[in-house]
Amino acid sequence: MICALTVRKLKPGTEDQFREAFTPDMDDIPSGWKRFYAVRNVADENEVITFGLFDGTLEDLRAGQDSGEYDERRSKADEFVESYGADGIYEVLEERAMD
Repeated sequence: MICALTVRKLKPGTEDQFREAFTPDMDDIPSGWKRFYAVRNVADENEVITFGLFDGTLEDLRAGQDSGEYDERRSKADEFVESYGADGIYEVLEERAMD
């Protein structure tokens, strides 16, 4: 399992526009993606973390992003981003259900 994660500081008041620009339609999601999260820092409403869980290889993930659709969404969303923190692809080392 792979996790793609990005921490962003949004321009004030642009959360809705960012989410609309960045979040894909359900019909456009490449196979392998299992979950997507967009979370906001409770102490700073302009800090947003997006991450998704991908069940496949790194090569499969990158091949799914080569369509250009991901780059287009990210480019549109960048208009609302003030700065970036962590931005990478991470291998899931452990996964646990807590219920």
